[in-house]
Amino acid sequence: MPDEIRSVDYFYIQTPNKPGAAASALRALQASGVNLLAFSGFPAGRKAQLDFVPADSQAFVKAARQARLKLSPRKSGFLIQGEDRVGAIGSSLGKLADAKINVTAVDAVSAGMGRFGAILWVKPKDRKRAAKALGI
Repeated sequence: MPDEIRSVDYFYIQTPNKPGAAASALRALQASGVNLLAFSGFPAGRKAQLDFVPADSQAFVKAARQARLKLSPRKSGFLIQGEDRVGAIGSSLGKLADAKINVTAVDAVSAGMGRFGAILWVKPKDRKRAAKALGI
């Protein structure tokens, strides 16, 4: 079965890099019933950047505003899901490499039960070409 690849919206916030900052943001979204397809957090200077990939962008933005989270403008990325196998993410990255598209960042994980998932980002100027290279 081929991988499922789709374009997704993502947003980020900058937050203090301290214990509980991410948990606080996630609890506020959970309380509003927001489902996330992906989440990533990492240090950014003296702060931390939290990336959110919501299942429903409109509901996410509404909940984030209610929680007083200062969101970035909407950005886009690609969500890849499929059967776990040797080289699973390499095939998608190879398609982008063949199209001479540089990947800004990628996070991939084995999801258990024979599945994997990944989120990847390219520069906005490369988004349409990347979608075509990935077959979407």
